[in-house]
Amino acid sequence: MEKQVIIVGAGLVGSLWAVYMSKKGCQVTVYERRPDIRKAEIVAGKSINLALSDRGWKALETVGIAEEIKRDLAIPMTGRIMHGIDGELTYQAYGKKGQAIYSVSRGGMNSKMMNLAEDSGNVKIIYDHCCTGVDFEKNEATFYNAETGQEVTAIADVIFACDGAFSAVRYESMQKQPRFNYSQRFIEDGYKELLLPPNDDGSYKLDKNALHIWPRGRFMLIALPNEDGSFTCTLFMPFSEGNYSFENMKTDEQVIAFFKEVFPDFYELMPNLIQNWNMHPLSALAIVRCYPWSYNKTVLMGDAAHATVPFYGQGMNCGFEDCFVMNELIEKHGEDWKLVFEEFQKSRKPNGDAIQDLSIHNYHVMRDFVGDSKFLLQKKIEARLSEKYPDKWMPLYSQVTFSSIPYKTAWEVGQKQEAIMKEIMNLSEIEAIWDSDEVEQKIISKLE
Repeated sequence: MEKQVIIVGAGLVGSLWAVYMSKKGCQVTVYERRPDIRKAEIVAGKSINLALSDRGWKALETVGIAEEIKRDLAIPMTGRIMHGIDGELTYQAYGKKGQAIYSVSRGGMNSKMMNLAEDSGNVKIIYDHCCTGVDFEKNEATFYNAETGQEVTAIADVIFACDGAFSAVRYESMQKQPRFNYSQRFIEDGYKELLLPPNDDGSYKLDKNALHIWPRGRFMLIALPNEDGSFTCTLFMPFSEGNYSFENMKTDEQVIAFFKEVFPDFYELMPNLIQNWNMHPLSALAIVRCYPWSYNKTVLMGDAAHATVPFYGQGMNCGFEDCFVMNELIEKHGEDWKLVFEEFQKSRKPNGDAIQDLSIHNYHVMRDFVGDSKFLLQKKIEARLSEKYPDKWMPLYSQVTFSSIPYKTAWEVGQKQEAIMKEIMNLSEIEAIWDSDEVEQKIISKLE
């Protein structure tokens, strides 16, 4: 396939897709609006560490780079540890024995993917070039060169827009097409990152192989491990609603008082809270839905098509799964790009919508329920069922994280499971009879 390919965006999905297309023999040019992040110091602040799970690994394995990523960047997290306000810790495994999600740094992962793309031999990444539009009929993309101030035009056989939630290709060109559907929804909460440093001897202050959660109703703090002994911590909180909100915390004293009251054990661990707080920006979280994803030989992939919030840890995994699915469709249809793109958007759009619904659902689970004793009992019942009847019951989290079941199917099955478990958890004395044959049979009968 001696084809000229343009990829807009050198982020995670764009860099991975460049590897895929290079391995197909295409000449790939990637245009990135930012400078080369590998030449700048990677600073925490707007990253939210990423959780790599089965869908992402499958996409990486397909082009033979999974082992290198696992060796160099990934830290396994076998479960979540909930931190009670009294300091009590509760552990909940993510899946069965041997299953884990993997913490990876966004900056480290992005740099690695860029290196792998360039090392593949057929990929050139051009920086400081912001897309200003695509002519769908001519397969022509126009870019503004930030260094020279000049406009640059490039023509290719096919154009892949992998330029993120605020995609320039989508905004400048697709949203101007008749009957293009688009919606953008910001959730009411924002986030701010904090970096919890290692101990003086370089060791971790928290369990390295777990995702840590401080669930507090309207607030939630999470922490994911980094390779240097630190943790990237993220506080999710309303922008303006309620007594505690980002808008209401205007002074250092208010910030300290908030953490002392709401996250006392974290406050004791964090030596430079105020410095971190003032250094890192406050950021918003949005869900983007649109359709169609393609015009002629230009197509949206990853966040450009279906940006979501990070509460299922699936944004990157979903984008990587886009690459896997697109690759399969090219294997199936060859260079009939219109057919490939039409099948791609029809199959992936319902799953993009579903992971957005799942992500919002899991935010409420993480924020409101993971520390609740009845919720933990429900998960114990579900784990027991899954162990005894793996063909009848797979927990929703496992469907999303440890399988390739379509997100849409997982969401539908998960809603059915939740309705069944709601009835079961309302049984009198469920705490005493949860592992009985009676409870087990009630659940199984509802599945048949």
